[in-house]
Amino acid sequence: MLAAGVGVAAAASLAACDKGDQKSKWSSNGSGSPGAQGGGGEGGGGAAAKVTIQPAADSKDVSPGSEVTVAIENGTLSTVTVAAGGKNLDGKLSDDKKTWTSSGTLSYGQTYTVTVAGQDGGGKDVNESSSFTTLKPASVASVTFQANPMLALKNGAVYGVGQPVIVFFNKAIKDQAAAEKAMKVTTSPEVEGKWHWVTNQSAHWRPEKYWAKGTQVKVSVNVLGVDLGGGVYGGGNSSASFSIGPSRIAIADSNTHQMQCFIDGQMVKQIPISMGKGGTTTGSKGETIDFFTRSGVHVLMTKEPVVTMGSATYGITDKKNPNYYEEQVKLACRISLSGEYVHLADWNIPSQGKANTSHGCINVAPANAQWFYDTFDTGDVVEVRNTPKQLPLTDGLGDWNVAWGSW
Repeated sequence: MLAAGVGVAAAASLAACDKGDQKSKWSSNGSGSPGAQGGGGEGGGGAAAKVTIQPAADSKDVSPGSEVTVAIENGTLSTVTVAAGGKNLDGKLSDDKKTWTSSGTLSYGQTYTVTVAGQDGGGKDVNESSSFTTLKPASVASVTFQANPMLALKNGAVYGVGQPVIVFFNKAIKDQAAAEKAMKVTTSPEVEGKWHWVTNQSAHWRPEKYWAKGTQVKVSVNVLGVDLGGGVYGGGNSSASFSIGPSRIAIADSNTHQMQCFIDGQMVKQIPISMGKGGTTTGSKGETIDFFTRSGVHVLMTKEPVVTMGSATYGITDKKNPNYYEEQVKLACRISLSGEYVHLADWNIPSQGKANTSHGCINVAPANAQWFYDTFDTGDVVEVRNTPKQLPLTDGLGDWNVAWGSW
C-alpha cells in the first residue's frame, strides 16, 4: 500500500461572463466560490466553471506514489501540464475532457507546477495553476528480484520446484511489516504462502510444500513513497514473473552412498556418490573447519562448466596441510554458498557408492556428472540425508529447512 500524501483538493472557481457589459470577468479565489455572480455565458446556464486539482495547492511532503488529477465542472479541459525540473509528467485527458489523470511517476524532493487550460460552458478561456512539493527522504531503497544470492531472477524464466520468491532491498529495512504490505505474490493455480526475512534486506516467500509443476508466479513490489522505517522510503515499483518446470528432486544419502534422482515423482536414475568425509581441522585463523556435507534441502543455485575450487576459500591456506587443495573442477552444480557442489570427480571413482571421502561436495563419475548437469537446473532440489550437520537458512537457499510454523 502506498502512503497517503495528498491533502484536500484545491478548488479554483471561475465566474461566468457578465451579460451586463458583455466583458469576461474571471476570478480564482481557491475557495470553491465563484468570483462573480450572474447569468453566465452562452450554454453556461449561469453555473461557474470550477477546476479542482489534487494534490492541493501548496501541499508539502506529497508521496511520489500519489496520483495527480485535474477535474473541471461546467466546462472542459484543453491542456494540463505537470512539470518539475524541466520534465513533464505523463498523463491522459478523459474522452469527455472533464478530467486529467497522471500516468507517470512523481519523483522525490521536487516542486511540481500544475498548469491548466480549458473553456467554460460559454466557450470562455479558463486558466489555472498551482504547485505542490514531494517529500524528500533521508534515504531511498531500491528493489531487485533474485533467484538466489548469486543469481538475479530472470523475468519469464522457468525454475525448479524449490525456487522461493526473493525480494532484495539495497538498504536495511526496519519496518518490515510496511514492506510486506507493499509486496504481493500471485500464483496460478492459487497457493498459500508466507514472507520470511532471511536478512534485514532480503525477504523470501514460499508455499508450505514444493511448488506444483506448471505454476505461474508473479511478484509485485509497490513501495514507491512507502515509509520503510529509519528514514528509508521505497524508491520505485517493480514486478517480475516466472513459472515452475518439472519436479526434479535428487536425494543424496550419506549412509547408502547413493543419490536417487526423481522427475515428476518417478525415480529415473540412481547415482553412486561420495560425500563429505567428516572430521575437523584448524584453519589459518584458528577456526575449526569440518568436512561434512550439510543435511537438509539444498536448492540448485548455479551451474558452471569449469570452476576453480580451493581450500583457501574456507580457511585452509597452508600448503603443508593435507587438506589443502586447489583444483579446476568440471560440471559443477552449486547447492550452497559455503561451496557444496554436485560435480565431476573422476579422481574419486573408487570411493563412489562405497565411502565418503570428499571435502564436503557430492562427487560423481563423469557420465553421471554430465547427466546431472544437463538434467537439473536452477531451483531444483538436492536433499541430503544422514549427516550430522544441518544446512543453515542463510547458506544458499536453506528455506525449506525451516518448519512451516516458524516460517
